[in-house]
Amino acid sequence: MTQNEALFKYVTQIGDNSLILGQRLAEWCGHGPVLEEDIALTNTALDLVGQATSLLKYAGEIEGKGRNEDDLAFLRFEYDYRNVLLCELPNTDYAYTLARQFLFDHFNYLFYQELLASEDKQLAAIAEKSLKEVTYHRRRSSEWLIRLGDGTKESHDRIQLAINDLWEYTGEMFNEGDIEQIMFAAGIGVNLSKIKALWDANVAEVLESATIAMPQDGFMQLGGKIGRHTEYMGFILAEMQYMQRAYPNCEW
Repeated sequence: MTQNEALFKYVTQIGDNSLILGQRLAEWCGHGPVLEEDIALTNTALDLVGQATSLLKYAGEIEGKGRNEDDLAFLRFEYDYRNVLLCELPNTDYAYTLARQFLFDHFNYLFYQELLASEDKQLAAIAEKSLKEVTYHRRRSSEWLIRLGDGTKESHDRIQLAINDLWEYTGEMFNEGDIEQIMFAAGIGVNLSKIKALWDANVAEVLESATIAMPQDGFMQLGGKIGRHTEYMGFILAEMQYMQRAYPNCEW
C-alpha cells in the first residue's frame, strides 16, 4: 500500500465516521423528546455531515479518479465504508442515542486536537474548523449524561444500560491497523494509543459525576474500519442512497 492510498483510506475513514453518525442523528429530526432537543440533535447531525463533506471532498482529490464528495457518500457499496461500528448502531431510545454520542464525542474531540499537528495541512485545517463544533458536541452530551445519570431511578438505569451495552464497541476507535500506523509514521495521522489514556480519564470523570459505573474493558467488536459492518449498515445506506441510486445526478 502506497502512502497516497493509505491517506485516501485514512481521510475516508474519518469522513465516514461523521457521515454515518450524522445520518443516524438525523433520524431524530421531528421526533425529539422536546423541541429544543429536536433542534439540537438536528444541528449536531448537520455539523457532522458538514465535516464529512470537507473530508470526503479532500479524499476524492487524493484519490484522483474524478469522484467528488457526493460520489463517495452515495455511490459506494457497504464494504467500502470505513466508519467504526459504534457510529452505525441504531438509536434504540434517547438514552442509547446520548450514550453513543457521549462515547464518540470524547474520542472525536481528542482525535481532532491531535490532528491539528498533522503535517498534512489540509487535514489540519479541517481539524481546526471541526474542533469548534466537536467541542460543543462533547460538552452537550456530557451534560446530558450527568443529567440522566444523576436524575431519576429510571433515567439512571436506562443510561447505565446504554453505556454497558455500547462499551464493547468503543475499543475499535483506538484500534490501530496498517493505515493508522502508516499515517502516524508519516507524521500525518494520530497516535491512537496516546489518546486512549486521555479518553479513559475524561470519560471516567463524567461517568463519576453522573453516578454511572464505568464498564471494564474486555472483548471489543471490530470490523468497521476494514469494511465489515453490522446488519444495521445496509438499512442506513438503503435510505441514505435511495435518491441518488434511483435518480442518478438528480438536481433540485
